[in-house]
Formats: sequence, C-alpha cells, structure tokens
Amino acid sequence: MSTGFTKETFDFLTELKVNNTKEWFERNKARYEEHWVAAAVGFINAVSPMMEGLDPMHKTKAKINGSLRRIYRDVRFSKDKSPYDARLHMVFWTGDHPQRSPALHIVLHPDHVGYGAGEWGMSPEKLLICRNALRDPSRVEALNAAINQAGDVGCELNKEDLKRMPKGFEDVTGETAMSLLKRKALVVRNMDKGISVDDFIGPDGMEKVQKVSQKLAPFNKWLCNLD
Repeated sequence: MSTGFTKETFDFLTELKVNNTKEWFERNKARYEEHWVAAAVGFINAVSPMMEGLDPMHKTKAKINGSLRRIYRDVRFSKDKSPYDARLHMVFWTGDHPQRSPALHIVLHPDHVGYGAGEWGMSPEKLLICRNALRDPSRVEALNAAINQAGDVGCELNKEDLKRMPKGFEDVTGETAMSLLKRKALVVRNMDKGISVDDFIGPDGMEKVQKVSQKLAPFNKWLCNLD
C-alpha cells in the first residue's frame, strides 16, 4: 500500500532547501498546500489505525501543530535565519502532549525519510525517574532489548551527554547501565540509513512504515512504564 506521498513532495523540499526565502515560498504556496500539507494530512489519517494499534498506543492528530509540525521556523534565537524548515516532520505520541512524552517521529528530507523514537526533552523529574529505573538490571536488560529491536531498522541510541556518572549514581555498576545513565534523554534514530524516496513513495511504502513503527514501539513502551 502506498503512503500517498509522491515525488512532487520531495521535489518541493529539494527546491525549498536551496531557495529558502519568503519570496520563493509565496510563489510556490500552492505546491506547499497540495504536496506538503494535504499529502501529510492524508498520510496521518491513513496511518492512524496502525499507530493506535501499537503497544503502547500512539496518538495522531491530522493537522498542523498536531501530528504535523509547522514548516515555519522560530528564528529568534538561531544563527540560521532561514524562515522555513526544508523537511516535513510528523510526530505520533504516547502521552498528553506531542512534545512532552515518548513519541515516534517520521521526517521527510529532500533525499530520504528518517525516523526515530524516544523522549527528546526529558524534564528533570522524568530524567531522575528514568535513572532510578536503570538501577534495576532487569529493566536495563529490557531497555537494551528494545534498543536492539530499533537497530533492526537502522536506528542507534543517542550519544552520551556526560563524561562522568551523574551525581548520586556513582555506585551503579554494569557497562550498559553506566553508559545509559550518562544520557540526559533516551532517543533512538536512524543515522542516514532511512527509507529511500523511491521506496517510500512506492507501492510498498506503507508496509515499510509499519515495520519501522513496530520495531520502535518497544523503546517507547519502556519509557512509558517508568512510573
């Protein structure tokens, strides 16, 4: 089954990447509405039953600022003043808010489709709960198994943030647990090993999305079962 996206979406992203100006965007607004917004809304509606059937259930909302992140960049605190994001970023989340709970991300780039899972912006309270869970060897083993499943679709764990063990956890032993504790968030994502454009827009595109989603869901499940 096709994802509903076409080559026109990726042509738009490719051209936007090298013509990232308000003038170019306004001239191509109709392409944005058809091949960016409408195509993404159609895709989100199509994958909604699959996302809701994952364990844990992943929520969808087929609108901008729901599952579809806006194309307009907030440049107030960025050195890069490009007004538009030359990607199409979709998120499917497990908690009350798409940005504050474990989620699955699918991101269309000009030349490939990336994906990942986890919780990018952990609060200090959530991070402490997560770190306390990593004192339990059985939970470390379960998380490692989920990381390995994500690896089946080319995803890797984010790099360590700390050089030393966090305060209060210096007594933890075990190479895997110690490495996990040196992270301020837990995220798995593909590193330029995503789905090719041809495969994504081809007749089996939806099956590839389903495989990726099923392999990433256990990682989010681990994060959802910390309390």
